Amino acid sequence: MAEKLYLYPKWVRLWHAINAILILMLIITGVNMQFSGMKVEFIRFDRAVSIHNISGMLLTANYLFFFLGNFFTPNGKYYKLTFSGMFDRLKKQFLYYTFGIFKREKAPFPVTVEKKFNPLQQFTYVVAMYVMVPIVFLTGWALLYPEFVFVKFLGGSGLKINDFLHVIIGFLLSFFMFVHIYFCTIGATFISNFKSMINGYHESH
Repeated sequence: MAEKLYLYPKWVRLWHAINAILILMLIITGVNMQFSGMKVEFIRFDRAVSIHNISGMLLTANYLFFFLGNFFTPNGKYYKLTFSGMFDRLKKQFLYYTFGIFKREKAPFPVTVEKKFNPLQQFTYVVAMYVMVPIVFLTGWALLYPEFVFVKFLGGSGLKINDFLHVIIGFLLSFFMFVHIYFCTIGATFISNFKSMINGYHESH
């Protein structure tokens, strides 16, 4: 029988649900805008821009809620990196994902109440949540208010560099989300990790 650990309080699950919906809206409208010159459009360009902007504003507020939640609750401890021995831990987890899991080996870093994420999860979540997401927000707001962007930056157009960063980081975060969904299927059962975001309990193997 799988062991159940309560790891996802209500506020985390609420944030996660809102986050998932808004990111999907941003991906759909963002792709629509990037390929707006093509004959097939899922959403009219001006509507896609409006939906994208509103979703981005709401997502900014949602992430502020996330950052404050991590600052004022114990959930923040899961995102504190320990640099000593980090490379070895990342390597060990990477080898498990690429080889060990297919040999049905035991996970090198089992989930506990103290350590909800394995080293690779923790590292990628920190990079995504605390580095890439803030860049997307800053560049997104700068696209809304271009008067605050440097006209010239490192010899190039400040607006073009800002737009390039927004699109590239947005693409990387989209890729991260799809990889995240795939790894959610690697649990005690195919749907156990998805159920965790509903009832708050993680099911261990």
